[in-house]
Amino acid sequence: MKRRDFMQMSGMGIGAMMLPQIPVTGSSINELQLLEPWIDAAAKKKLTEVALNAAKSKGASYTDVRIGRYLQQYLFTREKQVQNIVNAESYGIGIRVIANGTWGFSATSDVTPDGIAKCAETAVAIAKANSKFQKEPVELAPQKGVGDKTWKTPIVKNAFEIPSREKIDLLMNVNGKAMENGASFVTSNLFFVNEQKYFASSDGSFIDQDIHRIWPTFTVTVTDKAAGKFKTRDAISSPMGMGYEYLDGIASEKIAGPNGLVGYRNSYDMVEDAIVAAKQAKEKMTAKSVQAGKYDLVLDPNHLGLTIHESVGHPTELDRVLGYEANYAGTSFATLDKWQSKNFAYGSKLVNIVADKTQAHTLGAVGFDDEGVPCKEWDIIKDGILVNYQAIRDQAKIIGEKESHGCCYADNWSSVQFQRMPNISLKPGSEKRSVMDMIKGVEKGIYIIGRGSYSIDQQRYNFQFGGQVFYEIKNGELAGMLDDVAYQSNTQEFWNSCTQLCDKDDYRTFGSFFDGKGQPGQVSAVSHGSSTTRFDGVNVINTGRKI
Repeated sequence: MKRRDFMQMSGMGIGAMMLPQIPVTGSSINELQLLEPWIDAAAKKKLTEVALNAAKSKGASYTDVRIGRYLQQYLFTREKQVQNIVNAESYGIGIRVIANGTWGFSATSDVTPDGIAKCAETAVAIAKANSKFQKEPVELAPQKGVGDKTWKTPIVKNAFEIPSREKIDLLMNVNGKAMENGASFVTSNLFFVNEQKYFASSDGSFIDQDIHRIWPTFTVTVTDKAAGKFKTRDAISSPMGMGYEYLDGIASEKIAGPNGLVGYRNSYDMVEDAIVAAKQAKEKMTAKSVQAGKYDLVLDPNHLGLTIHESVGHPTELDRVLGYEANYAGTSFATLDKWQSKNFAYGSKLVNIVADKTQAHTLGAVGFDDEGVPCKEWDIIKDGILVNYQAIRDQAKIIGEKESHGCCYADNWSSVQFQRMPNISLKPGSEKRSVMDMIKGVEKGIYIIGRGSYSIDQQRYNFQFGGQVFYEIKNGELAGMLDDVAYQSNTQEFWNSCTQLCDKDDYRTFGSFFDGKGQPGQVSAVSHGSSTTRFDGVNVINTGRKI
């Protein structure tokens, strides 16, 4: 086999392997079915009342019901080919109860009065069976019923109303422009999700929510056949809680960066980014390999978001702290004794990290969580000190909270809701400071953009992060592109090395569209905001050195 044929087939194989990893729920449907109207709120309320009454009659002391319609559209392309278009719909009801002080859960796609009543009876029976092994009764933080409420992602254009042909034309344009500017291979994808959820509880809440999310992304590859080398650059897009206006320029807001780099906020020019990506991937072929050592790092929000996710978001999930996730996702170094001390220096005094499910356009933004709790913002790290965790109704008492934080979520009607990460973000600096202002103060450093490979231990403490694009900083100026860069640290050491932040004008979000947790596994979507941030004296290794 010729090398060219091998590389083409290998690339196709990698692309094919990625497709099954994308979580798809529900049955395959045609594009027009995505636009079919669902039952109205009054009809949903009647169905949930069947569940509430049936569960109460069988002995439930508390019941919540989630009736949901979940829509997905995913489009995959490569160069001039459409690899796949996925349209999926999932519809059903999940019922969670407390009986004899114990949780029980059941779900069904038989959304009829008889099917719902049987499902509720099953949930109560499961709770009573589980109660034989329950050591302490479930104790929920109080939550006053909110009555009839609605919430909808504030979108301008419903992505499902845009014809697939128009979306494919966009991806073909992305691929074509990348190829014109030096790409050897390119894959591009669009992901759209719509969660139509109705929640009801025995507390007296009846909440109708319509949630939209979007994620455009691509990978550009440049090859050097003679040298047998290749370099890639992924999109610097962020998944968002928005409609198709994120891609068509209605909400256009670009942020210029040094050396021709461009960031995006509340909009994304996918074609422009693909052109830049091809040029940068080509430049990476001749970039200087980094010399290992200590550097001051200037980290772009599209990069820092992943570090926040892994080193702050996950270790402050209370169920992980308590060991509930140990079998699958590990535990946390941020143990209760550190929080109880009230002086655990998670980071420097500049580090202020908040949890928030209300920030507009973010992936985690909703009106109410899947326990009917109104969403809010709260401090996780304040002036560098660990001050709180992420907790839901049956966890709040453990940390002395009088109410849930409103961060409970299930990825489908058939999944039981549990604690999931809200948006976790680093507040921007209060002093006016641009990226170039920050770079001017660095003598020996590296400017890092985009998410790369990473690893972190089971307690979310020791870690290593790469990136997409790296620029050397010498005496306050950019001095050309670097390659083979990754930095190593531990969470506390890293966040205590934070010395500067750009202000709110540079603030942007990064996002994770398919964040996994739990057994059986579930995915959720979450954003992480920050401005460009400086960390001093961080250990950088060379990932390209042969041993």
